[in-house]
Amino acid sequence: MKHFRTNACNVLIIGSGGAGLRAAIEAHNQGSEVLIIGKRIRNDAHTTLASGGINAVLGSRDPEDNWIQHFVDTYQEGYNIADPKTVEILVKDAPNRIKELDKWGMPFAKTKDGKLDQRFFGAHTYRRTCYAGDYTGRAILNTLIKKVEELKIPIIDLMYVSKLLVDKQGSEKHCFGALAFDIVSGERTVFLADSVVLAAGGHTRIWRRSSSRRDENTGDAIRLALRAGCKLADMEMVQFHPTGMVHPESLAGTLVTEAVRGEGGYLINSKGERYMKNYDPKRLELSTRDRVALANYNEIIEGRGTKNNGVFLDITHIDKDIILEKLPRMYRQFMESQMLDISKSPMEVAPTAHYTMGGVVVDSVKHSTNVKGLYAAGECTSGVHGANRLGGNSLAEILVFGKIAGLQASKFSENLNFQRRNKDVILNANQELDELTSTGEELARPLQRAVRDVMWEFCGVLRSEKGLKKGLSEILKIKKASKNIDVRPSAEGFIDLALAIDLLGSIDSAISTILCAIERKESRGAHQRKDFEKTDENLRVNYLVEMKNGEQKVSSQKVKDLPVELVKPMKNFKDINVDGRLLE
Repeated sequence: MKHFRTNACNVLIIGSGGAGLRAAIEAHNQGSEVLIIGKRIRNDAHTTLASGGINAVLGSRDPEDNWIQHFVDTYQEGYNIADPKTVEILVKDAPNRIKELDKWGMPFAKTKDGKLDQRFFGAHTYRRTCYAGDYTGRAILNTLIKKVEELKIPIIDLMYVSKLLVDKQGSEKHCFGALAFDIVSGERTVFLADSVVLAAGGHTRIWRRSSSRRDENTGDAIRLALRAGCKLADMEMVQFHPTGMVHPESLAGTLVTEAVRGEGGYLINSKGERYMKNYDPKRLELSTRDRVALANYNEIIEGRGTKNNGVFLDITHIDKDIILEKLPRMYRQFMESQMLDISKSPMEVAPTAHYTMGGVVVDSVKHSTNVKGLYAAGECTSGVHGANRLGGNSLAEILVFGKIAGLQASKFSENLNFQRRNKDVILNANQELDELTSTGEELARPLQRAVRDVMWEFCGVLRSEKGLKKGLSEILKIKKASKNIDVRPSAEGFIDLALAIDLLGSIDSAISTILCAIERKESRGAHQRKDFEKTDENLRVNYLVEMKNGEQKVSSQKVKDLPVELVKPMKNFKDINVDGRLLE
């Protein structure tokens, strides 16, 4: 058995993106000894890819805005299956978190009188989206890293967590840390902690086309939580962005911003038809994200797509000077990757997996899981987005719930009478890594690709029971093959081992997603079934997944009732006119 080092702290943060950093800052401010570990370099977390903006009711542009309206917009866009208390906490606290970021030096766009500027985003009643150019996520991450460095909170990069350490005594489960290895040197460390915050992202990279980059959002957090004894919810709810690049292969799924359609771009099929008139004759290309994604998907699978299995997004009718002024990044992106001048030729695009709306079940007030000492925040959690995410809410979510998770993890540590440890659990986790580091007949990369192909074909934008069951059967074959992976440390480090565990996370996430998708026999938000095209009000439930006797099992629970003061505002909701608004 390979040796390991030991590192102890009060609060261990897994994930160095926005949610993890904000949790670390809060836990530190509460007096805890905090440590952050992440599998990527600290300023390259997935948070950097969020460009559009961050929501909060500030009233800079529209003084009549209020938290109740932000709640209604969020809950309605989530097709009424989000957790009402979680949404309420988000919309009430977001203004405080944004003002705090501003105080920490975040370069927000400002109005002439010095207020934080706010713009429209799709499905918002008022202008409530703050922004920093088209790089809001990167600016937030940089601001948080600067704060973490000021507070001298240590971050260890390139550290891959293979297992959460959980002591199970009777029915009680207690998390006391994690086992991780250095991706370069392979050195293993047992991170002992009073409490742990899991903030390691979603699972959208398990689809053939994804806006996530290689080796991120492969379902690591989902696997860690599930294997620790946590419950998952709403795993079938994955948001597909309507427009991602289709080639070259290395960039397939990279986002083509919705501002292209916002500035007047047309969607056209291979027959030259502007087809959105068949799907939403009123709003056309400015329809909601789920409807445009479904339209694009339909055109492709019904044989009206391009040679690269996409559709055309055309802005050649717009003056080139306007394109260069309003869409400079898109112009450069296509010129550099395809030598394509988008002012002269249409782009080829297709839907791309974009955001995990389900995930680990957490208490709405404390963001604790059902495992003692284990908290979670960010895209790996469920509760706030329901069946469709309101644009701009994800960046608000990482700050609001990152802070709460850090606070509660710190309080948990402070109230412990003794530190829980279990040597057998540590040795077993270490032995699992030994068993994974062995020769075999299969390679992780081709199996990962197989998972992505299966998910795209059978659990993509449009689903059916027959397809989902076929998909599950294929994933289970890949799971069997994954037991014989070839993992050999080399001069390039222990990347083989990281890829092998990425694959295991992808398989666990794929199974939970398909199982929930089979159970939800209706179409709701991002979950579209061609064999159940209508929304069924009797299915206003959340589907839960948990491990029982080594297998994932699904159950359901009724969505919690709305607070009394929000019943009437929800009934008064009207569809929003999209004129003059950015899309989601």
